[in-house]
Amino acid sequence: MAGRKKKAFALFDRFISCKKIPRPRDEAAASAAAYKLTESCKLVLQGGDITIWRKDGHSDAIVNAANERMLGGGGVDGAIHDAAGPELRDACRELPLVEPGVRCPVGHAVETPGFLLPVARIIHTVGPMYFKSSRVKAAALLRDAYRNSLELAREKGVKFIAFPAISCGIYGCPVDEGAAIALDAVHANAADFEEIHFVLFDGSARKAWFEAADKRFQALDVNA
Repeated sequence: MAGRKKKAFALFDRFISCKKIPRPRDEAAASAAAYKLTESCKLVLQGGDITIWRKDGHSDAIVNAANERMLGGGGVDGAIHDAAGPELRDACRELPLVEPGVRCPVGHAVETPGFLLPVARIIHTVGPMYFKSSRVKAAALLRDAYRNSLELAREKGVKFIAFPAISCGIYGCPVDEGAAIALDAVHANAADFEEIHFVLFDGSARKAWFEAADKRFQALDVNA
């Protein structure tokens, strides 16, 4: 009897070890949807890690949710600095201070090379902290952050760009509001871009972006 139990447990252990149980990051990367943003621009929503996103390595860029000092921080900002290598911090340190401690004011955008990232450029923008101003003012600044990022990327010849969920998380923007502002902003400023992506690591942000896009845009085959 004991021998049969031991054999059964061994077979169960073998089944569990052979069965692939995806990690949260694997599941995030697998979730993607595409939409018709304009006649010439596709919107893609996906999970995963923005630091490994790329399209062609010469006309692509990711957007960094930076802080005003531009020297790295937590969350997406820290991950991008870590992946891009120390040259990114050096390049940011060389940017002029527009006021003490501020290289990029809230709502503005600046550009650096991608360095060790697989994309050509990084567009850095600073989203508002929702707990530091009125909700109306914060929403206006968030729209500015998206618009100015796209305008700067366009000036640099970027055709493919990927955003995180700017100001969501510790900056306090509710994900439903963040999704609505982001999608409205990219829709209004999509000229000259071929694809605009959102790479969303957080599950609540992915849900909000997918639901908002489903209501606004025509779905496309994500693999087309």
